[in-house]
Amino acid sequence: MAEGVARVADHKPYVADDARIAEFTPKAVIVGALFGLIFGASTVYLALKAGLTVSASIPIAVLSISLLKKLGGSTILENNIVQTIGSAGESIAAGVVFTLPGFLFLAVDPASRQSVGAGYFTYWTIFTLALLGGMLGVLMMVPLRRALIVKEHGNLPYPEGAACAQVLIAGERGGEMARTAYMGLFFAIGYALLQQILKVIAEVPGYVTRATSRVFPAATVNASITPEYMGVGYIIGPRIAGVLVSGGVLAWLGIIPLIASLVPADTIASQLVKLGYLADLAKPGAYGWDPAAHSFGQLNRAIYFAYVRQIGAGAVAAGGFITLLKTLPTIVASFKGSLASLRGGAGAASTARTERDLPLGVTVLGSLALVFIMALLPFLPGIFGGRLLLGVLIVVFGFFFVTVASRIVGLIGTSSNPVSGMTIATLMATCLLFLGIGWTGDVYQPMALCVGGMVCIAAANAGATSQDLKTGFLVGATPRYQQIGLLIGVTVAALVIGFTVQVLDKATVDTATGLVRHQIGTEAFPAPQGTLMATLIRGLLAHNLDWQFVLVGVFLAVTIELCGVSPLSFAVGAYLPLSTTLPIFVGGAIKGIVDRQSGAKAGGGHGDDVGAGSLFATGLVAGGTLTGTIVAFLHWGDKVGTFVDSLDISDKLTHALGAGGYQILGVACFAVMGLLLYRIARRPMQL
Repeated sequence: MAEGVARVADHKPYVADDARIAEFTPKAVIVGALFGLIFGASTVYLALKAGLTVSASIPIAVLSISLLKKLGGSTILENNIVQTIGSAGESIAAGVVFTLPGFLFLAVDPASRQSVGAGYFTYWTIFTLALLGGMLGVLMMVPLRRALIVKEHGNLPYPEGAACAQVLIAGERGGEMARTAYMGLFFAIGYALLQQILKVIAEVPGYVTRATSRVFPAATVNASITPEYMGVGYIIGPRIAGVLVSGGVLAWLGIIPLIASLVPADTIASQLVKLGYLADLAKPGAYGWDPAAHSFGQLNRAIYFAYVRQIGAGAVAAGGFITLLKTLPTIVASFKGSLASLRGGAGAASTARTERDLPLGVTVLGSLALVFIMALLPFLPGIFGGRLLLGVLIVVFGFFFVTVASRIVGLIGTSSNPVSGMTIATLMATCLLFLGIGWTGDVYQPMALCVGGMVCIAAANAGATSQDLKTGFLVGATPRYQQIGLLIGVTVAALVIGFTVQVLDKATVDTATGLVRHQIGTEAFPAPQGTLMATLIRGLLAHNLDWQFVLVGVFLAVTIELCGVSPLSFAVGAYLPLSTTLPIFVGGAIKGIVDRQSGAKAGGGHGDDVGAGSLFATGLVAGGTLTGTIVAFLHWGDKVGTFVDSLDISDKLTHALGAGGYQILGVACFAVMGLLLYRIARRPMQL
């Protein structure tokens, strides 16, 4: 601790405290808000598809430097404000997508045959929870900034924040980083347009063995060969990518063929009817169900939705809980240390520019306002008294986990922030409280999800906010301007996130069953964490889980933990389709090869690598997700969607090349992208 205090005394920010240069300018605020909109929407797309996110601070900083130069130049503090406002969109989107899709998967209402939470999966509910949860994360970081960012400067490195400061400082001297990021961005946009509109590149090439095979039935190897998956794999590194794909290998090449060999098709169909995927055993239905032949046209997918998703949900729940237990000593120590720092004069006023925070009263009044806003809004679950209790629980759990999240990301980075474990703990505590006061009906399930969702959003945003404040501390920013900027970023992101979720979900009525079908929860957008949260709430309040399948997943996670491997990454891989994790693994493998050849330590995963490969990879992620989001928006209107679909030339290519040749063409294009990423990653770049 003494060493940390000494380092604070010796710290000299890049911009001196007495310097007066442009910082919180209209230009910086507008550009930051624009990036918040873009990265908020693109993160929704990525999180729904892949179940994970990547840090947006560094790519936003890089893009800001070059963009503001085109708009007449900028100072380093203006660029810092841009990345501070813009990065809020990524963290808010992650918190929303990891929890709120759970509204769609709560207990089914017998009258409507829809989830009891489906009525709350609306724009205004999502916007409100995102806005209030995000603001809670920012406001509670106001009194903690001096305690954790300043006083603990020598002890908490905040790796992404330090790397972003390095990028901003280096940006004063040249634009090579921006060129690399833009190259990845435009390459990904071109690739995605060929894949998603013209359909020149097959979207999910793969091979499935025959369902009637006696040796290896319904085994599946496929890959969604998109630029964002390759970019994510490179950023998270070979170890995490390898653990992710191993879960998919077990599910699609182990569990599914085993069930296909042992379980009759009629039994699988009955399970699908129970879960709502099939309407009637006597009628043709999903996954090619043929009642006359007693068979499925897509047996692999039928087994996945009937059994594997429940096994995966059990594994994810256990993985999150194990992660939480392992970090429990750190959580307790972090909370005690933060409170001690807070009591030790951390909130004292200062006239120095680099020490000016928003008044402490803003946090107190903001938290009280949140409680009453929750109670008064009629479109949130529950009645006035119930919503008042929800607000109190959110503030209590929020303060605890915001403090914990901030300190943990200071040590191990935002990528390792155990937000899922914290959310699981919040949901379990909330559900147990509900059970204690007799709230066991289905109507209380959406209320529990509201608490977990807002705490998840607050904790995710607190981790990202901490990194932004660390960046500002290193470059010499004014904390008050950053905190105001973060509140602006939260508001802007909340505006677009709810709309993006609705567009991607694009609910339609199934003419065969009369039920509303959502894209979220299907292979297109699996939303693994959101499904998990709903599964936990149902299990605790409604007692209607297929525990035999969930417990298989639980002990899979325990086994993986005993092997010394991260159970949460493995579990998410087991839950997701192999088509998602396999291309991510390819990106991770490229990163591993580059690291081995350069002599660097393989692994990565903290988002603090600012080499050419990582910048190109962030461009791939941004370009791929943005294009996917825009294409989804184009399909929102029927006329425009019909025109976009008319540009599809996949049938002509399939006729010319054959089905196999068309898929090989797609794999070849993906390989070219991988080769380009490798060559750029091997290129030295001076910061």
